[in-house]
Amino acid sequence: MTALVELTPSAQEHVSRLMEREKKLGSLLRVSVMGGGCSGLSYKMSFEEAPADADNLIEFGKLKVLIDPRSALFLKGIMVDYVDGLNGSGFTYTNPNAKRSCGCGTSFSA
Repeated sequence: MTALVELTPSAQEHVSRLMEREKKLGSLLRVSVMGGGCSGLSYKMSFEEAPADADNLIEFGKLKVLIDPRSALFLKGIMVDYVDGLNGSGFTYTNPNAKRSCGCGTSFSA
């Protein structure tokens, strides 16, 4: 069975550092999809205080991730990673549902 979403240890660690830096410890991470971007849809991550009624809740140790039902249609099986290298740093998304992705890596079409 395919997990709804996977966060690599590197992504989990970076999110935890961001929560600490932004004084959001104890918050939930929302991973979602919204219209826009070069390819029509883009990924969005934000911190939330509480889940909405229909949210999917996924736990990675102490880190809790929320995904709304609409976004889940586009995110099922996605792997979110955080890379830090010579060519830059940031979150990367490996999405099996994406038919096309743009060069920036944060926009896709399904």
